Amino acid sequence: MARTRHLVAAIALERLSIFELAVAAEVFGFDRPELGVDWYDFAVCAEEPGLQPTKASFSITAPHGLDVVANEADTVVVPASPDVHGDPSPQLVDAIQRAHARHARIMSVCSGAFVLAAAGLLDGKRATTHWMYADLLAERYPKVHVDPMVLYIDEGDVLTSAGTAAGIDLCLYVVRKDHGAAIANAVARRMVVPPHRDGGQQQFVDHPVPGEQCDPDEPLHAVLEELSNDPTQEVTVDELAQRAHMSPRTFARRFRQVTGTTPYRWILDQRLLLAQRLLEETDLSIERIAQETGFGAAVTLRTHFSRWSGTSPQTYRQTWALARSR
Repeated sequence: MARTRHLVAAIALERLSIFELAVAAEVFGFDRPELGVDWYDFAVCAEEPGLQPTKASFSITAPHGLDVVANEADTVVVPASPDVHGDPSPQLVDAIQRAHARHARIMSVCSGAFVLAAAGLLDGKRATTHWMYADLLAERYPKVHVDPMVLYIDEGDVLTSAGTAAGIDLCLYVVRKDHGAAIANAVARRMVVPPHRDGGQQQFVDHPVPGEQCDPDEPLHAVLEELSNDPTQEVTVDELAQRAHMSPRTFARRFRQVTGTTPYRWILDQRLLLAQRLLEETDLSIERIAQETGFGAAVTLRTHFSRWSGTSPQTYRQTWALARSR
């Protein structure tokens, strides 16, 4: 294909998730003459050019084949893989490997990291993917150093991003590398997204509540339910053991068997989950939330919340407020 500018080729995988491809198209696929820089050429490629089924209720057209990926693209974007348990086709792997061999920049969004890993591009490198798939990526590709907590990772010519919207962070980061912070910030404003987000995807992890599916016949069920309803209460292991009609030693052992953690850690997680909900759903001050959740002081809440989520309570609230406003 004839071109004079940096070519970004996004691969339309069969049954692809639309959002991840749309992110690349939104950032790289629109001409932006008002920015005063040579923008990108953008091509959607597929193993078989033409109509491509998606996971949504419509199809899209990919005008170009993988030869553009292999031979022409300066940057290759691999959106989320529709099958994290299967293997990409040999043709797709070959095209990506050939692009990498001629020093094209290769980047993945979400589970697209599985395609890069299958092509051997992540061996010995740090990489990330959606937190739901991080363990599976590490299991399937043990040579990859998987970091499930960050939004994106830059390993030079290979870049990976975390789940879904983290692809926006990575694409803006690439723009910042190519054109500078002012241009990246301008694009972010047009998209109504922050040009840079603090923290990692840890703040978006669906933190499970250990023992929340506890069997009603379990001797600890009443204690866990009571603590869930009011995690702010100050109790000792001896007091909890007495409520469960157990010795402290038996209670502590049984508690770990049922919840996978200690009573202290479980109660702390309950308080943090309550703080998370209040940050999302109320306008209470951080100090008031600290009091409402049993942390007492804002500084104590900030310390624990930052360790737990990877970001501060105030930044977390701002992030979710922005998400609600969109």
